[in-house]
Amino acid sequence: MARDNLSDILVFLAVARERSFTRAAVKLGMTQSALSHTIRALEGRLGVRLLTRTTRSVSPTEAGERLLQNVAPRLEEIDAEIAAVSELGDRPAGTVRITATDHVIDNVLWPRLAAVLPQYPDVHVEISAEYRMVDVAAERYDIGVRWGDQVEKDMVAVRLTPDARTMIVGAPAYFAHRPVPTSARDLVKHDCIRLRLAGGGLYAWELHDGAEPIEVRVGGQFTFNGVYQMLEAALSGCGLAFLTEDVAGPHVRAGRLVSVMEDWCHPFPGLHAYYPSSRHASRALAVVLDAIRHKD
Repeated sequence: MARDNLSDILVFLAVARERSFTRAAVKLGMTQSALSHTIRALEGRLGVRLLTRTTRSVSPTEAGERLLQNVAPRLEEIDAEIAAVSELGDRPAGTVRITATDHVIDNVLWPRLAAVLPQYPDVHVEISAEYRMVDVAAERYDIGVRWGDQVEKDMVAVRLTPDARTMIVGAPAYFAHRPVPTSARDLVKHDCIRLRLAGGGLYAWELHDGAEPIEVRVGGQFTFNGVYQMLEAALSGCGLAFLTEDVAGPHVRAGRLVSVMEDWCHPFPGLHAYYPSSRHASRALAVVLDAIRHKD
């Protein structure tokens, strides 16, 4: 295979996986014009179109899908073998790619990695902040971090935190002219700060009526797609927010937020790091997992 074809196929795979020239350009550190030129050159050499482009989307053609399904796994095998060879060196080395939400990165991953990784200068970590559920195998991440009940059964899961208590909270100013809710039915009368999921839907609050789990679809003036923004809206008195204790708890203890309906809030399974059971566990990956795992 011509060397140009190999490097250009890697560019194509990034575009095909991201379904976006913009996102692929950011991931690869290229300009969009350079990326488009690379794809056109590859299509010209192969004599087929690999991508269907519209004003709103990018998707592989039949030929592009064949490359994506048949060539990408072989390149991953090569990467795995190169990683295995690097294991023969004296020190752990390599790049570990992680996907997690911004709050988890700031409050769980970063403090633990920052304390350990200076001891391993040849281990590099790339972390992407995302709320969607990521297929780590397809998108070539080494580790995903999500709540335990979101992890697929065929993944290796490593616990990072204990189970997470949930809370419904609002600012004292919000309750100055509103009654405190005591049931799921009462929430209909309140402004609730909603979370827009990565797939486009709205998150339904996962509560418990006694022992019975229920999903409550709340309404409200403000909707966000990130935890930090929901917290700030609650602190500003804009409504009630459904958050985990690690996010809202410090503000409750300081009196900036009030916790309500505590009997309705049950814990989530703790955060877990997950990765495919078929993936070679390199020494670099082992170093990172050991740094971030939950320690009693």
